[in-house]
Amino acid sequence: MLVRTWNVFHGNTSPPERRAYLEEMVRLVCSDRPDVVCLQELPVWSLDRLAAWSSMTVIADVTARPLFRPLPWAAEIGRVLTELHHGLFRSAFTGQANAVLLAPGLRVVEHRCSLLSPPRSERRVCQALRIAHEAGRILLGNLHVTGSRDKRIPAEQVRSATAFLTALRAVGEPLVLAGDFNLTASELGLAGELDSVGATPRGVDHVLVDGITAGPPFQWPAKRREIDGRVLSDHAPVERELS
Repeated sequence: MLVRTWNVFHGNTSPPERRAYLEEMVRLVCSDRPDVVCLQELPVWSLDRLAAWSSMTVIADVTARPLFRPLPWAAEIGRVLTELHHGLFRSAFTGQANAVLLAPGLRVVEHRCSLLSPPRSERRVCQALRIAHEAGRILLGNLHVTGSRDKRIPAEQVRSATAFLTALRAVGEPLVLAGDFNLTASELGLAGELDSVGATPRGVDHVLVDGITAGPPFQWPAKRREIDGRVLSDHAPVERELS
């Protein structure tokens, strides 16, 4: 089972420009038919389009609502305004979300979501999916925590996500926690008992596992996520093969 994670940066290039490439990014990250793709920093308007772009099952949770949410078509209004300059507006109007994409043959048995951030702060969540596949079941977490110079902030949110998943986990059930941790491999120890074995050597995006055998993490080189000479997102996809 190939599990991949990518913070898509609202579809922006690195550095951000007027145009965004979200559809191209989703199609690219799904083009070789991975089993699981965890995405972060998706604009809310894109959630209804992910299935068509990826040809995968989509399970999404909104982290920040669109600015004009009391109005009908709030997400679409945000999309149109952001089209004026994606690099300038980013998620100011569109809100944002996390999503897990699943290949055919994988079935969601349970779906939950936990709030990681305190009230009146930038909203961050951890998705939890219990997935059935031909060899059994697996508990998958997809998170995106707050980035801060004070590493105690993302570490506390990762601890919260780990506790949430541990409470859901059945005895002997394999666990996978993927996403944007905003902590490097050397900083993951701040998050308590989280096992950092298998963390990505460079970067803050990881696919961590427990109770299942996994290959080493692979971080895409910049060339693999280029389009028209532009590098897509300020994060690189990271993946691991589970067996």
